[in-house]
Parts: sequence; C-alpha cells; structure tokens
Amino acid sequence: MSVAYINGKIFTGEKIEENKAVLTDNEVIVGVVNANAIPSQFRTEDLKGFTLAPAFIDMQIYGGNGKLFSQDLTVESLKATYEYCLMGGCAHFMITMATNTIEKFLQGFEVVRAYWEQGGKGLLGLHLEGPYINPVKRGAHLQACVKKPTIQEVTMLLEKGKDIFKMMTLAPEQCDDAIIKLLQQHNIILSVGHTNATYKQALEAFNKGIPAATHLFNAMSPLQHREPGVVGAIMNHPTAMSSIVCDGVHVDYAAVHIAKKVLKQRLFFITDAVAETTHGEYQHLFRGDRYALPDGTLSGSALTMLQCVKNAVNHVGISLEESLRMASAYPARLIADKMLGKIEPGYRADFVVFDDALELQRVYC
Repeated sequence: MSVAYINGKIFTGEKIEENKAVLTDNEVIVGVVNANAIPSQFRTEDLKGFTLAPAFIDMQIYGGNGKLFSQDLTVESLKATYEYCLMGGCAHFMITMATNTIEKFLQGFEVVRAYWEQGGKGLLGLHLEGPYINPVKRGAHLQACVKKPTIQEVTMLLEKGKDIFKMMTLAPEQCDDAIIKLLQQHNIILSVGHTNATYKQALEAFNKGIPAATHLFNAMSPLQHREPGVVGAIMNHPTAMSSIVCDGVHVDYAAVHIAKKVLKQRLFFITDAVAETTHGEYQHLFRGDRYALPDGTLSGSALTMLQCVKNAVNHVGISLEESLRMASAYPARLIADKMLGKIEPGYRADFVVFDDALELQRVYC
C-alpha cells in the first residue's frame, strides 16, 4: 500500500522539515517530497499538524505492562513489553535479561524464537546483561549467578542462541581475550558494564573493538582525578558509545548534561525499564519514580523512550532534534541497521507522532 503522510512537521533524522510529505510503499520510505507534489496513487494520512519522527529503539528493557520477562518467560510477556514500548513511541526493542542461571537464559532463547515464529513484532533480539560481570559492581544483580566465563559455556550460549542472542553486557576485566574474540566473531554487540575496570583496562577493551558501554555512570568505576576509571575511558575514547538512563534518578540531569557535552553523538538513551514483581529472583518494587529491590537498591526505571526525550529537552537542555537522534539514529548506528533511525528513501516506515508538548499521538510500524 502506498501512503503519503501529510500536514505535519517531519523530523528526517537530520532536521525538522515543514510543508513536506513522506511517501511510503509496502512499509518502506520511498521519498520525502514537497507537500504539493504527491503522486496521485498515494493514499494520504493526515498528521494534523503534529511532528513525525523515526520510531525509537530501546536497547535495554526488561519488561513492561506488569510482565518482567525473566520472571515470566512467555510469549505473552514479550507482547506486553512490545505494547509498553509502543506507549513510548518505541517500535524496536532488545529484550534484556539480567544476571541469572544459564538455564534461564536458554529458556529465554526459546521464548524469543517462539515469539518470532508467531509473528511477534518489534523484537530485535536478546540482550544478556551478565552473568560475566564484576561482583563489586553487580548493583541489583544476583550475586549467586555472577561468574567468569569459559569458552565451553560461551560456545554453548552462542550455539543455543543463534540469531537470538544479539547483545551482551560484560566486565572486560572478568573476560580474557579469547572470550571477547569468540563473541565478536559471532557478531554479538558487546557493551562494557557492571565493571570495576581501571581506566587502562577499559581503554584496552574499547581498543579491542568493544563498541559501547552500558548505562553510563551506573555500576562502573567512576571518573576520579588519579584513576579515571571506566567513565573516564568512555569519555576519552574516540569512538566508544554509551547508553544512559535519563530519568534524573539513575543519573542527575547535570551529569547527563556534562556527559553529552563530552560524548556528543556517542551518547544514546535506554529506558532500563522493569516491571513490578513481588516474587522470584528479581523483586522490583515501584517507588514513585523508580523501581528498587526490597532492600532499597535501585533496580530499574519507569521510563519510556519518549519520556527520555522529553526529560532531555526539558531538564537537560538538549535540543529536540538531538534528543530524537539519541532515541533512534544512534541506537540504530550501534546495531548497524541501515533501515532504522531516519526518514529517508530505503528506510523502514516506522514512525512516532507527537505534539508540541512531546505527548504521544500515534506510532506507525
């Protein structure tokens, strides 16, 4: 079906255009044209003056709408998470499992496979946050399941999770070069996180090709004047990207502002969102603006991706255009997907529509 999106502001991924129309055919963008130059075969979709932008991408989310994936390993849980994503303008997500037993991870692989086989939408793959992390920086992760990797175990995860296991957060000081190389050979997106690495160790990890870090400032060795730590290595490396949780709780907005000035286009948003659970390995209790373990340890956010954008604009002072890129183009760059994150010919027709107050109006995907 050929559709022309009209009567709105268009954020292409580069700038906001007015008096333009976005032409799509069979869910692919085929052009951005002047509003008075729409071919007759296109059905029109009226944006009613709202802004159309590339739909968002969340690289780290644990569940949504009352379903924590690791606790409720079902297709229904993934559907609930997808619906939660859509409520925040996000059309693509990397379902995430925190440090757990290998058996749980294997179950997660099978559920993701079943979701796809049943036509489930939006799911990019599975992000394993752990178990190869540093126990000193485990945060809310299960201490009993934190471990160092072996070639045999990682090989098994790669085999069982083929085409499903797409991303891993790990502590580089816990993993030898052979482990890193094995994961890279299988195109796993690696991210440094839950780590107590020194500045030198972290820099070496990035120089070995690890492209990113997980939730900047949280669960990593801090920037100090005599030991710059992982934070310093991220900031001083020329290409390392990092996610950040922009809720004012995980990271103060002033720290987000500082990080953005340094990292520029290397910083992107994740929600790190969980769902409330009162049983199982991870018990996330809602505390008004965050989730915490029963002992009070911060364990996840209540964010949506659109709320990340709104917080960045209203509390950090990042421009709307750049905030939108941090929720779409930059995550797309990390996963090397050349069909997501922009409104240009050849890209997918996945859009978020919002008003001037940054309130969601619709998601097209």
